[in-house]
Amino acid sequence: MRTGPTNIYLKTLIRDLKRQASKENADVWRAIAKDLDVATRRRRLVNLYKIDRYCHENETAVVPGKVLGVGDLKKNISVCAFEFSSSAKQKIKNIIDFYELMKKNPKGKNIRIIG
Repeated sequence: MRTGPTNIYLKTLIRDLKRQASKENADVWRAIAKDLDVATRRRRLVNLYKIDRYCHENETAVVPGKVLGVGDLKKNISVCAFEFSSSAKQKIKNIIDFYELMKKNPKGKNIRIIG
């Protein structure tokens, strides 16, 4: 029997992402909520070099999982993720959380889901 996430912050975040998707009619928030609503072992793990490879300048990379610190970011990219490794936190200049991103960009434009 599936129970879903037990982390109260994660449950609240998923609920708020779904509300934002309905309110703004932006499917990007619904997709992120769906990707976060999986077992921890199935959540995405993404290294910095992949974010740098697949994102364009001045874009926001969203990782519905954990960002790892292998590689470097050479472009001006904001990164939003559920978790960050300590080495990734040291290397990323623009870390943004989900609530700040939803407030700043309610329609979800210039967001790339990585992983």
